[in-house]
Amino acid sequence: MREFDGLRALVTGGGSGIGLATATLLAERGATVACLDLAPPGEPFIPLQADVTDADAVRAAVDQAAGQLGGLDILVNNAGIGAAGTVEDNPDEEWSRVLDVNVLGLVRVTRAALPYLRLSAHAAIVNTCSIAATAGLPQRALYSASKGAVQSLTLAMAADHVREGIRVNCVNPGTADTPWVQRLLDAAPDPAAERAALAGRQPMGRLVSAEEVAAAIAYLASPLAAATTGTVLAVDGGMQGLRLRPAT
Repeated sequence: MREFDGLRALVTGGGSGIGLATATLLAERGATVACLDLAPPGEPFIPLQADVTDADAVRAAVDQAAGQLGGLDILVNNAGIGAAGTVEDNPDEEWSRVLDVNVLGLVRVTRAALPYLRLSAHAAIVNTCSIAATAGLPQRALYSASKGAVQSLTLAMAADHVREGIRVNCVNPGTADTPWVQRLLDAAPDPAAERAALAGRQPMGRLVSAEEVAAAIAYLASPLAAATTGTVLAVDGGMQGLRLRPAT
């Protein structure tokens, strides 16, 4: 028997990158999985096309997921967008857009899912956060603010819902080899040098893979982690916790 046999999961941002890797891993381990995205993948997943900034569309999609799955046990709040720049660089409209997706989008999906999660004997929420929540990164002011909010929100949600039997945790990836990071690299004057710089700031000397982040999400969502809530799990190649001496 696989650890997710009989469990039903909803993954937002499941069309690519960390979301798709997570949905794939959960399905491989026995879960039935619905993916909510602007461009959701097809079989073996239940595709749900919705924008997390649209409250009505989100509620309809979550209701559809629970209806087709027969309930909901696991929610992975992974949908998010990036932003580059200092506080001077991003106009108010971009601040509103990024916070609307990365923070309020998580709120909308969770709000819609909670009535179903309360009926589950194994209810787990995992939020995709970032190393940007805990480390000062250059040119990431807006993105860092949004992910700082996600980490704080994770802890508050864990406290609010622990007595309802709903566990809430988050993962903090380092720089991951995802389509968004690849777009940043493509826009850099020297993409190869930029990739080397991003890899070099992580003590392991490489980017994190989407599959590695997915494995951490699956752990936190698993019945094997039934005593774990209010936890922030770093998957960052040692970037947050290690302070290495310069190589000689």
